[in-house]
Amino acid sequence: MNAGTMACAPSGLGWQTIKWVAVKRQVRKLQARIVKATQDGKHGKVKALQWLLTHSFSGKALAVKRVTENDGRKTSGVDRIIWNTLEAKTNAMASLQKRGYQPLPLRRVLIPKKNGKTRPLGIPTMKDRAMQALYLLALEPIAETTADLNSYGFRPERSTADAGAQCFFCLAGKNRAEWVLEADILGCFDNISHDWLIANIPMDKAILQKWLKAGFVYQNELFPTETGTPQGGIISPVLANMTLDGLEKALSEAFPKARRNSLKMNMVRYCDDFIVTGNSKEWLEQEVIPVLGTFLAERGLSLSPEKTRITHITEGIDFLGWNMRKYNGKLLIKPSKANIKAHLDRMREIIKANKTAKQVNLIRLLNPILRGWSNYHCHMVANKAFSRNDTQVWLMLWQWSKRRHPNKGARWVRKKYFKTRGTRNWVFAAENEKQGGKEIRLLSESDTPIRRHIKIKADANPHDPKWEKYFNARWAREYSTKGNAVCEYFDAS
Repeated sequence: MNAGTMACAPSGLGWQTIKWVAVKRQVRKLQARIVKATQDGKHGKVKALQWLLTHSFSGKALAVKRVTENDGRKTSGVDRIIWNTLEAKTNAMASLQKRGYQPLPLRRVLIPKKNGKTRPLGIPTMKDRAMQALYLLALEPIAETTADLNSYGFRPERSTADAGAQCFFCLAGKNRAEWVLEADILGCFDNISHDWLIANIPMDKAILQKWLKAGFVYQNELFPTETGTPQGGIISPVLANMTLDGLEKALSEAFPKARRNSLKMNMVRYCDDFIVTGNSKEWLEQEVIPVLGTFLAERGLSLSPEKTRITHITEGIDFLGWNMRKYNGKLLIKPSKANIKAHLDRMREIIKANKTAKQVNLIRLLNPILRGWSNYHCHMVANKAFSRNDTQVWLMLWQWSKRRHPNKGARWVRKKYFKTRGTRNWVFAAENEKQGGKEIRLLSESDTPIRRHIKIKADANPHDPKWEKYFNARWAREYSTKGNAVCEYFDAS
């Protein structure tokens, strides 16, 4: 069965017979060619290769695979259709055609934010998500080739840990910058200029314009979209990143002698949140902010007065859930108080909402949250925070346990819900009857080892074949050190 027959097969057999190793290899080859053509400045060849990728069977198969296997696969758009059968996935590949394609409006939902406001989230239909995933395969190699060196948000093989390592490099040491501009863009996703996107994003202009002008449905009413790229679309983070790429270059061109003049200028960006370091508050306020304002204004954006501030490093800044502050000349990056509070509040809500749940089920609900939070902060100075969190969670669980048995004494409650394991006397554990009495325990954050994170090289490109050995070695090192305690922290190297 050839690719064309497989894509148009009326039954689910087409999807089952796809050789995914070959599909991914074919897509990687085309992406590598796009990277090479971009580096050589051959824009016509880039466009031709993008056309090949977006019209290939491999690209369409991989796009459908992504949207039917990610976390949002059970969430439908305005048409209430999901692709949950082999036949639907096979037919979906055949439906990914440019000719006659018209995206449906997004389904708008509001997500609460920490400050009490809401963030609008647009949910495309499955077909629109798949089309976005398909064109993203052809756009991402260009985005990675032209991206700012110190941009880390929503990029493959980069993470907040890399951003944290770069912040440490920029701020640690006696001769590093002491003033930090904490910048936040006002409604970045909602206010990006459509004209700028259509003129500057290197992809099919007709398809991009259709996505941007699709509108959204909220409470059964259709609203047009005149600006912005909707949060919730697969391609939206890349569009936002490409909009802000060039910010480092704009600063370098505005201050070409920054290093010679000891301005100590550095920028670290995670999507639309970024910091700029400098040698004085006045320089950041009077010279850097106007440069940022001009750059953003061209794209229909502006800095948020509410969240943009200039702070001395001895007072500390909060960035990406961490507090970065110098104590007696030594920079420490710790989990921020706001992040710790949000984490404990979430734990408290789950425990209160499951007052009558079985102990095993409660442990299953809490463990992923504990594991995720501790893994996020395990590269920072977090041991004390882990220990305090363990104490707070224990108090919550002790109250949960006593409430279930108001007529029983503390010793009886302790014996029922808490076990002695090794040197620990208060392990929240229970036997799982469905797994033959196997014990399940609540994770302890303080058991998470503090591991030094090795920052990714600034110009590493996962779509460029010349970096293949580097990424293979990086993945091997990551897997080999997983679970091992490395009691050291970042250094400037």
